[in-house]
Amino acid sequence: MTTQSRSASVTPGSAALSPAECATFERDGLLVLRAWSPPELVAAAREAAVHQLDTRQPPLELEADVGYPGAPASTSTPGGQTVRRLLRAHDRGEAFRALATSPALGQVLRELMLPAGSNGSVLMAQAHHNCVMTKMPSYSSQTNWHQDVRYWSYQRPELISAWFALGSETDENGCLSFIPGTHRMNFGRDRLDDQLFLRTDREDNQALIASAVAPALAAGDLVLFHCRLFHAAGRNGSQATKFSLVCTYRAEDNLPLPGTKSASTQDVAV
Repeated sequence: MTTQSRSASVTPGSAALSPAECATFERDGLLVLRAWSPPELVAAAREAAVHQLDTRQPPLELEADVGYPGAPASTSTPGGQTVRRLLRAHDRGEAFRALATSPALGQVLRELMLPAGSNGSVLMAQAHHNCVMTKMPSYSSQTNWHQDVRYWSYQRPELISAWFALGSETDENGCLSFIPGTHRMNFGRDRLDDQLFLRTDREDNQALIASAVAPALAAGDLVLFHCRLFHAAGRNGSQATKFSLVCTYRAEDNLPLPGTKSASTQDVAV
């Protein structure tokens, strides 16, 4: 897995990624770009997220709404009002929009998603992700191994998600883990459970999970990962809430299927 130290101030029209980085993403479905986001923008986004969580500004998703392992059983039990996500991040403030739709990010995504020499565009999907993950202590849940595309509906399963760390992310506070290369594999339905999580009772799946990586992140780091890449996240065992902005992108010609949630909102050009 390649990690790079670079700035978001990439010169328009220049090559934002090296050939080696593009090859790494193609192989692993994962790329970590260190120190990507400008510190002042990260600080502004984190401050806005803390305020909006403290004041419970809607729309919100609660841990109890999802019901993943470790989540409160219902909204009326202890911890039942614990927030999991601040939804519709693009509408929540300029700092979030600036991170999610920067020209530099658009350039990187075009390099990874479009054929060489293409004049096509990349769009941020507003129907999926487009949120601030607020992994809180005590009542945060565990997210088992899954592919994000499992509930998405597009002509091609070729989207990329961008995970912006707004603070440190480690095993202790529930950072993301990834199984490199699984975006290029086909999985029969028998390898997944009823909720389309990877079954951990199968030896073939266990062998894959043994190859997982869990990159520790610092504020300002950016992770790009393919929508078919299996990933998971643990619970937050620290005493502080972990904040991360996550958005998903598609090529302009990779249209959402009519009548699905994926087609329910207007996407944003990057």
